[in-house]
Amino acid sequence: MAGHSKWANIKRAKGANDIKRGKVFAKLSREVTIATRIGGPDPDMNPRLRMMLLKCRSANMPKDNIERAITKGAGGEDGAKFEDLNYEIYGPGGVAILAEVSTDNRNRTASDIRSYVTKAGGKFATAGAVTRLFQKRGQIVVARENADEDELMELALEAGAEDFKAEPEGFTIVTEPDTFEEVAKAVEAKGIATELAEISQIPEIFAPLDAGGAKTLNTLLEKIEDHDDVSSVYHNGDLPEDAEE
Repeated sequence: MAGHSKWANIKRAKGANDIKRGKVFAKLSREVTIATRIGGPDPDMNPRLRMMLLKCRSANMPKDNIERAITKGAGGEDGAKFEDLNYEIYGPGGVAILAEVSTDNRNRTASDIRSYVTKAGGKFATAGAVTRLFQKRGQIVVARENADEDELMELALEAGAEDFKAEPEGFTIVTEPDTFEEVAKAVEAKGIATELAEISQIPEIFAPLDAGGAKTLNTLLEKIEDHDDVSSVYHNGDLPEDAEE
C-alpha cells in the first residue's frame, strides 16, 4: 500500500487496546500452530515457522504465547488439515484486495468472506486479476528513532536488500523473497527493533479513494482481517490521510 497507509496502519497497531492486541496475538498463535503442524517445531528446518517467528517478534508477542502455539502444533491433537488459499477481491472504488487464508474448511471460509465483500458492494475477482497487480517482496520497517539512516542502509544493502526507502516516519528495506531472511537476520543481529518484518504483497498501482470510499474499505478490511482463517490482507487503495487516522 502507499507509504502513508503503511505507517498509519503501524500506528493503529501500536495504539491498539488490550482487546485488539489479544485478537492479534490469537491470530499469530494460530498461524504459528499451523506452521508447526505443517513443517515441524524446529524453525531451522521449517521456513514457514521462521517467517512467523519474525512476525511475532515484530508484534511484541510474548514468548510464552509463541512456545504454547508451537507445542500445540507439534501435538497435532485435533487432526485438522489446513490448506493455503488466496481470495482475489474488488472492493469499494475498484480497490484490489488480496486475502491470504489458511483454512480447514474452504467452503465455510469462502462463504464468510463473500458475505463481507457483497455487503460492502464488492465482488470476487477472477483468478489472477488481482494477484497480477502485486509483487511479492520482503519488507522490513524500522522507525526512525531506532536506527541511523546511513548505517542501516549500508547494512541492508550489504546483506542483499533490493531497495532502501527513507520516509519521514522511518525506513523501509525491500528485498527479494529469497533474500528476506538473510537481510532480516542481519538487522536483528545488530539489535535493531523492527515495526514490521514479513514477506508482503506490494501493489504496483494504486486506486485513489475519497473519504466515503475509504471508510467503506476500512470497514471491509477490518471484517476480513478479523476472520480466524485469514492470515494476511493486502490492498492497493490510496486513502486520504485523514481517513487513516
